[in-house]
Amino acid sequence: MAHASALARGERDFLADRLREQFGGPVYMVHRLDRATSGCLLLAFDRDTAAALGRALMAGEVDKQYLAVCRGWPGPAFTIDHPLDGGPGKPLKKPALTRFERLATCELDLPSAGFPTSRYALLRARPVTGRFRQIRRHLKHASHHLVGDTSHGDGRHNRHFRTLGIHRMLLHAWRLGFAHPATGVPMRVEAPPDAQFRRALALFPGADDALAAPPASTTA
Repeated sequence: MAHASALARGERDFLADRLREQFGGPVYMVHRLDRATSGCLLLAFDRDTAAALGRALMAGEVDKQYLAVCRGWPGPAFTIDHPLDGGPGKPLKKPALTRFERLATCELDLPSAGFPTSRYALLRARPVTGRFRQIRRHLKHASHHLVGDTSHGDGRHNRHFRTLGIHRMLLHAWRLGFAHPATGVPMRVEAPPDAQFRRALALFPGADDALAAPPASTTA
């Protein structure tokens, strides 16, 4: 878990606490990741920098790129514009927009819903807004459920991947791009996927080449 919250009842180990101990000072979380999501997390060491980065996030000036594995084969590029509430206790729905790019596909010899095989896609997800569990809920809305998601996913496909030794939610905060708040210098941060996510990537022919290619236009 990134930090203590109402959704982290019973948890005692938080990334924010570890970082404060490691760096010997305050750490300010600029954004957060879902509990089962790995990857890049943006933070600052002082309030002013955190506030500047927070404003950049709110203004859509931070390029957030995630890797996701979903069921089915969606189109090469698609946008989901579907309002979402703020999670438990926050019923008000607000605009939510995510852009997706299909990077690779695979078809596995795993029967599902009367078919002898199951189809999956590797996606690049670029959330424009930052709503509660946005990518996961948008994929569910499109019936392309995120693999490994036990809250919004499809249990049949989650079980398929567990038989392959993949026991995690397949959502990874891959890249962050932003202007340094003090210097304005463009920054790009990338977190390589962990071993289990790489095991999933190995199922997709051409995935390495797809990950090395630049993203499609953001105007979709």
